Amino acid sequence: LLSSVQPLEWTSDLKNQNFDGIVLVTESHDSLSSELDCLKVPLQDYSSVDRGLGEEVVVLKVPGLPGNRLVFASTGPVNRDYDDVRCFSDAALNGIKRALKAGMQRPLLVCPPHKDYKNCNIVAALGALQALYMPLEVREAKVKPSDQKVCVLGLWAAQEAEGKRLMELADALESGRLACRDIGGSDPERMAAPRVADYVQKLFKDSPVQVEVVSDLAVLEREYPCLAAVNRCANCVPRHQGRVIKLQYCGAGPVTTTLMLVGKGITYDTGGADIKAGGFMAGMHRDKCGAAAVAGFFQIVAKLKPKHLKVIGSMAMVRNSVGAGHESGKHRHEGEGENIQLETSPQLFTIATLTGHAIRAMGPNYSIIMDNGPAHRNNNAAQWQKAGEVLGDVFEVSMIRREDYDFHKGKSEYEDILQSNNLPSSATPRGHQTPAAFLIMASGLDKHGVDSGTPLPYSHVDIAGSSGPFPGVPTGAPIITMATNYILSDSL
Repeated sequence: LLSSVQPLEWTSDLKNQNFDGIVLVTESHDSLSSELDCLKVPLQDYSSVDRGLGEEVVVLKVPGLPGNRLVFASTGPVNRDYDDVRCFSDAALNGIKRALKAGMQRPLLVCPPHKDYKNCNIVAALGALQALYMPLEVREAKVKPSDQKVCVLGLWAAQEAEGKRLMELADALESGRLACRDIGGSDPERMAAPRVADYVQKLFKDSPVQVEVVSDLAVLEREYPCLAAVNRCANCVPRHQGRVIKLQYCGAGPVTTTLMLVGKGITYDTGGADIKAGGFMAGMHRDKCGAAAVAGFFQIVAKLKPKHLKVIGSMAMVRNSVGAGHESGKHRHEGEGENIQLETSPQLFTIATLTGHAIRAMGPNYSIIMDNGPAHRNNNAAQWQKAGEVLGDVFEVSMIRREDYDFHKGKSEYEDILQSNNLPSSATPRGHQTPAAFLIMASGLDKHGVDSGTPLPYSHVDIAGSSGPFPGVPTGAPIITMATNYILSDSL
């Protein structure tokens, strides 16, 4: 399953002939230290004949270097008000793409330390690996190792401990992003709900992550009535039938934090009875990226095995089809809050590619996080935003206000909660905040706010803007931020 994760090697030797070229990612060749003179000198010579050096990716012939060639991918300035660590991942991605065009099969990525961005080498490695991802359907159609984009990706580090740590983190984080991309980006047949369940069961076989798949229709209708209502049409087609995939990990030692994750896994969103006409259905197999993020985070957890952390996850996999169906049972709440309170320091999250308004409000590339009262008092959203800055998986923070709750109050005597209006979210004021209020109201979490005896911290994460372009490759957001915040906070 993870055959697309490139074999990684580290070296401190810039003339290591196991590689066939160097990709240098840095702000400017003038800032290179003396230990990198073999890269600095040829770039100084090149700059005397090309004033555009640093504005675009260039390839130089440099005898003595691996493959006698050097790709220079400048980050450009990184000290302006609006610069952040993503400059390094962007440059590495572009540099590796140019290396592939040059025919490199064993590139060595060199990203020297930067005084303001101490994790720039990890970020650059993740940018390179983003460029080297091969979609699952393509991998499954290939039969030879030589069909991979490269044979190996080298990572340069000055010290052995640094090199080994760089490889460990890059491998763990990328394996999670790969699982996230595979599930989120694959087409609605390859990743129909039953096949997602198969993928997840294979992924976590012989790992510390426990997997349970719920497929029985009677159980879905009784325990997950909202999912069952969406599943009514798809259930008529066996290969499209809904699944709830439950995941659990418990680290060694006493648990100090419990994360409880629910990911939206709409394998294809036609809009149902409110059909997505006018071309808006294109790319709607990406509506499962929330559930994909849950699986991807568990893969990172399985690799790094954090102590004192317990993670409980649910992937709600269902296809929103159009066709004959049947009515679902009545929905009632049965004291879920009390059960959750039995966990140690529980924190609840929903993750979803939910609203076009998230893109309209914040633009592409940015995840949005919203806290309920207890989570806000714990500064949860602010902590996620700060963690997102570390490795470039960036977040914006939105607030859930009283208007959002008022919007979803029933407008007639026979309804308690109104799910939505008749406009798309992008045309609705506060169109990404109101759904968070709806989730709180519909789940019963409104009974566990700051005014209750059993407050439960809950945050909603909308990744509609950050999950990646279509057509294009999913980003794996927001699992790098999650790993940074809950697993790597003491080491980055």
